[in-house]
Amino acid sequence: MPAPTRRALATGLLPAAAALLAAPALLRPRPAQAATAAEINAEVNAALVSLRQREETRNLFRQARATLIFPRIVQGGFIVGGQYGEGAALRGDSIQGYYNIAGASFGLLIGAQAAGLAMFFMTDEALAALMRADGWEIGTGPSVVVLDRGDQVNFTATTLREAVYAITFNQQGLMASISLNGTKITRINPG
Repeated sequence: MPAPTRRALATGLLPAAAALLAAPALLRPRPAQAATAAEINAEVNAALVSLRQREETRNLFRQARATLIFPRIVQGGFIVGGQYGEGAALRGDSIQGYYNIAGASFGLLIGAQAAGLAMFFMTDEALAALMRADGWEIGTGPSVVVLDRGDQVNFTATTLREAVYAITFNQQGLMASISLNGTKITRINPG
């Protein structure tokens, strides 16, 4: 097999470099695209109907002090990636506030996906940390345990011991999963 030439390397790297330079502009949330409270409410309510029908979430809903639902988080990237979504925190069926989730990642990644994220706040302390924070960076404050499908099925009322549980749902696209490392959750005031 012949060694690659400079021309072949430059031709192959040019599209990658262009994507890398364009990624931050494409992934940056734009205020003009922010959802209204009514739009967020409709998406959160639809996600709740779906989540409450799942057997593996029944104990989480039963014991959670509050739930933070992001019905759709869009994630994408090529070496440099980002994610963004909007949702609402609920106590029972009452909305306590609106939030966005945003993050950036670096490394060996390529692709795009959309998925929902539900975070179950099991203690009053964990919920208070979310409510009083100007922006909660996951990894600081209460610990978050991300449950995969196998873990979700095995949970009972007596095995729920962590402050916050997170599950993903409705995954679509070509990336492996929603990453919570380096993400920040911030309260918003949608129009």
